[in-house]
Amino acid sequence: MNTVHLHLLLNHLPVVGTLIGTLLLAVALLRRSDELGRVSLGLFALLGVIALAVYLTGEPAEDAVEKLPGFSHGVVDRHQDAALVATIVVGLVGTFALASLLFYRRRALPRWVTVLGFGAALVASSAMAYTANLGGQIRHTEIRAGTILPSERDAERGQDEH
Repeated sequence: MNTVHLHLLLNHLPVVGTLIGTLLLAVALLRRSDELGRVSLGLFALLGVIALAVYLTGEPAEDAVEKLPGFSHGVVDRHQDAALVATIVVGLVGTFALASLLFYRRRALPRWVTVLGFGAALVASSAMAYTANLGGQIRHTEIRAGTILPSERDAERGQDEH
């Protein structure tokens, strides 16, 4: 396994993990569950580390695909910019989560910690989803804006003939 494999293997974890963590924090708020709030914050602390690993393996992944057909430096540059922001956001949320867990390890989490964590989690999951969408466009040209799929092209040609 090399860094490209590692990037491809790990890149889904922060995307799906932030969504799951956000949903768990929402349930923790609704149920006023300290335990679920702690589990959710623990997940975000872990995701902060994983997001950093994904970001650091991104450059070798770019090097591996830049000579392939359909490669677009513009798409990769947008993905890299979004990945940096998303990694910072998830890292900050993870740091907040870890600090909260350590500070309140012997007492209940205050509701404001869970509320603030939920708000930050919404931002983090949005940033990760946007980054993942851009990352998918690197090799999946069919999801790039303005791409006409063969079936759509055939349908357009059929209309022109009538």
